[in-house]
Amino acid sequence: MATQEITIPSHLDIENAFNLIGKHINSTPVLTSRSVNSILGCNAYLKCENFQRVGAFKFRGATHAIMRLGIDEAQSGVITHSSGNHAAALALAARQKGIPAYIVMPENAPEIKKKAVAGYGGIITFCPPTQTDREQTMLRIKSQTGATFIHPYDNFNVVCGQGTAALELMQQQPDIDMVIAPVGGGGLLSGTAAFIKGRFPHVKVYGAEPKNADDAYRSLRDHTIYPSVKPQTIADGLLTSLSPLTYTILSQHCDGILTVSEQSIIEAMRMVWERMKIIIEPSSAVPVAAIMENAQLFRNKRVGVIISGGNVDLNHLPWQG
Repeated sequence: MATQEITIPSHLDIENAFNLIGKHINSTPVLTSRSVNSILGCNAYLKCENFQRVGAFKFRGATHAIMRLGIDEAQSGVITHSSGNHAAALALAARQKGIPAYIVMPENAPEIKKKAVAGYGGIITFCPPTQTDREQTMLRIKSQTGATFIHPYDNFNVVCGQGTAALELMQQQPDIDMVIAPVGGGGLLSGTAAFIKGRFPHVKVYGAEPKNADDAYRSLRDHTIYPSVKPQTIADGLLTSLSPLTYTILSQHCDGILTVSEQSIIEAMRMVWERMKIIIEPSSAVPVAAIMENAQLFRNKRVGVIISGGNVDLNHLPWQG
């Protein structure tokens, strides 16, 4: 594949993004716990994007992409197809800018996500839950409105925005040995890796992924982008495959991807809830589970863990019968 045509962000691009969006996002805390550290066998510093606006890191990338639009582009609004946090993030970022956000959502999206997007002012169009239907519906509305398509992760400005979480982490906890983040489409991990390797090349960067949705692991191993085919995992934020942009960044900057079992994800999520009293979603528990399953790799290290979000349906928790 012709990766040489893809422009990937540098740490300077991510620092510029932070300077632009810093006043509009939450600076999220880094939390640590002696009991969690004892269980994990390392010093884990959790960068808590569950406290970000819309409850997830996605608000960083959506805000940055919208703030980089030209005046003419912005007037026509933005559009995306998403069933989750990116839809909510784009709707809120657009409302802050005073422009419309057209959101194509599959009709089987969780009710809680539909309500969130509507509550942030997104103009929702429902479609059948296939990738083809989502894309065709988006293209039809885009042609009618002239809105600018903002991809959830195959977008330079979105990736730069997501990388600001790692920038803040290193400001708050500068003597870290390794950073680990979950990977689905790769926007968060790409932004993290691009910033860390540019500014702190000695720090290791790992991705964490469910074994049942291991397309990113296989893609980097075999040097080709594998699609995500009917993944069966409770980590519902990690169901998408890498894009040309995120694949290219991770091929250059990621030290490896660790895959974890569903049981470990549940155990890690419950441990963080019980020991740290913070609500994290299953996708956020995946990097914690990776530390649990790879104790030797992380032993006695200072590990930054990007907690991607905290949007959980409290009526359907994974440890409930």
